[in-house]
Amino acid sequence: MVASPPRPIRIGSRKSQLALVQTHWVQAQLQKAFPDRSFEVHTMSTQGDKILDVALAKIGDKGLFTKELEVGMLSGDIDFAVHSLKDLPTNLPEGLILGCVTEREDPADALVLHSKHAGKQLDSLPDGAVIGTSSLRRLAQLRHHFPQLTFKDVRGNLNTRLSKLDAGEYDALILAVAGLRRLGMGDRIDQAIPTHISLHAVGQGALGIECRADDAEVLHLLKALEHPPTASRCYAERAFLRSLEGGCQVPIGVTTTIEEGTLTLAGVVASLDGQTLVQGTVSGSADAAEQLGLDLADQLKAQGAQAILNDIFVTIQRS
Repeated sequence: MVASPPRPIRIGSRKSQLALVQTHWVQAQLQKAFPDRSFEVHTMSTQGDKILDVALAKIGDKGLFTKELEVGMLSGDIDFAVHSLKDLPTNLPEGLILGCVTEREDPADALVLHSKHAGKQLDSLPDGAVIGTSSLRRLAQLRHHFPQLTFKDVRGNLNTRLSKLDAGEYDALILAVAGLRRLGMGDRIDQAIPTHISLHAVGQGALGIECRADDAEVLHLLKALEHPPTASRCYAERAFLRSLEGGCQVPIGVTTTIEEGTLTLAGVVASLDGQTLVQGTVSGSADAAEQLGLDLADQLKAQGAQAILNDIFVTIQRS
């Protein structure tokens, strides 16, 4: 009797160009590791993809780019979902877990200029230059360092944003180095913004693969893509964010390194006007990554970080 082939594994993805590039990379890596298995990509639109005329911070749902995919996993329509880890909430629905974290691309923010500013960097742009960003984290930190610049919200996928820039609606955009590189647009990066100016988002540059907690078969397959150093760094970052009760749309930034088993995590909580930055750093064993994140959150809370975040939540609700 001939054994039936193993079931196809259904991968969930958003429909955006970047999401599909990332998902197809995961599909190809799994196909290479498990050539006898079948991996199918299933796409769907999320709330964050559909609402393009409202600033992200005002929509108020921490699962803007993940909820529909999570419903698909829980219903059995898909087996796992590929996310930009920075979009994945730190508290997942019951029954779902973060099954894999892939090796990180450069997590830095990128300055992308209109052609008329070629050769410049943030500190050499003229006063009043209009900078496009939809991230409160980027906005708050850049306002702190460059109060002479003007900041304006920008929505849409990467190509839409770049079209608005090239049409002259903005003097520059702040985007993620990782997304630009993954789409083959690394040549558009005019400056990788250093961490002393802008700490990056939690999980930025890494892919997070979410799956059902009880699906041992899928969890086994996903371990082929796990990158332990990146996972440790991101678990520390996510614990820090979770403890501060911050979603992806709050001005919380991080940076992490691992050297000889020691993980160092730095973090910042910023007021929206950029006037107040609460910062700190912790170091310890990479094996205690999540505890380091909690320790840093406690350190920043003692310096007033929670009061800043409470003020921001009130401001967003009123706007």
